[in-house]
Amino acid sequence: MLNHLHYFQEALDKRKENQTLRILKLRSEGVDFYSNDYLGLARNKELQNLLLKQINDNPHLLSGSTGSRLISGNSKEVIETENIISKEHQNESALLFSSGYNANLALFSTLPNRHDTIIVDEKIHRSVHDACKMSNARKLKFKHNDVGDLERILKRQNGNCYVAIESLYSMDGDLAPICEIAEITKKYNAFLIVDEAHSFGVFGYGLVEKYQLQTMVLATVITYGKALGSHGAAILCDEVVKSYLVNFASPFIYTTAAQDIQWRSIKTGYEFLKTNKNPSSSLLKNIKIFHQQNIKTPSSENSPIQAVLVSDNHRLKDLQGTLLSEGFLTYAVFSPTVKQGTERLRICLHSFNTEEEIMGLTTIIKDFI
Repeated sequence: MLNHLHYFQEALDKRKENQTLRILKLRSEGVDFYSNDYLGLARNKELQNLLLKQINDNPHLLSGSTGSRLISGNSKEVIETENIISKEHQNESALLFSSGYNANLALFSTLPNRHDTIIVDEKIHRSVHDACKMSNARKLKFKHNDVGDLERILKRQNGNCYVAIESLYSMDGDLAPICEIAEITKKYNAFLIVDEAHSFGVFGYGLVEKYQLQTMVLATVITYGKALGSHGAAILCDEVVKSYLVNFASPFIYTTAAQDIQWRSIKTGYEFLKTNKNPSSSLLKNIKIFHQQNIKTPSSENSPIQAVLVSDNHRLKDLQGTLLSEGFLTYAVFSPTVKQGTERLRICLHSFNTEEEIMGLTTIIKDFI
């Protein structure tokens, strides 16, 4: 036991030496350029008041679910919310999860079997990689957003293939060529799974819905802890896939269901999005202001996520520290979260950021790059 603790401490000491040690700390006071609250709904007083009224009228929403959804945790609230989600996204059905991580674990650990192949974009979220470890399927990677490389790999496969992409990538802030990838997967009879965690709310209901690709996508993951300012996730799919997950997906079967307030928050969030377009238009305006400052970035010009590459760890740390001293909250991403040499400052733009704040942020960044 003591030997193992020594090993753990050595690993921690190495991270500390490299200035990449992760620690838990309270939220700092300052200008938010690091949260995923793209539309500002997590701080929106009007939405909060709507939820408070519903809690006052229905205090049972705060009660624990008391079990998994297959035992005592399947309420009318969660069923109604799933029905609303599937209707809004023009999908046959939806299955709710406590988080996007759990949703991806369920999909990739359950659907592919030992005779199948999972082909993932090399920059897919860590939750997909972890899920693949739980699966008996073989995993292959294709070059980031490279449709030609994906086709090259698909040509060489026998049996069922599952292709995993994000519509908007969380570290680079770039968009997948989703229509082209959908055509390639259709051509080779592969199953396409799309994670829309960062595009939902930013691009309407996401790119699958925007380009009407529902019939070409096996499953879509929508998460609610980002643009919706809530928590949880839904898998959009047909009834057969939903029933299969309910019967065979361990992350669903063995997880206690969330409280009904989580499902009500999601349902209320959808209603709020339909009647409040200002946050979305304000976000797009702020993204445009940022790009007018001509800071080099691999990110899409329409993305709320803007990555500024600073490959020297010490310089990256200094940049983040300088920004923090001026009241700007950003997030520095080191390897192994990203490949060595591609460390970056991850900037998240929001509907509530002001032009003055964006100008102040970018002025400091320009002094470092």
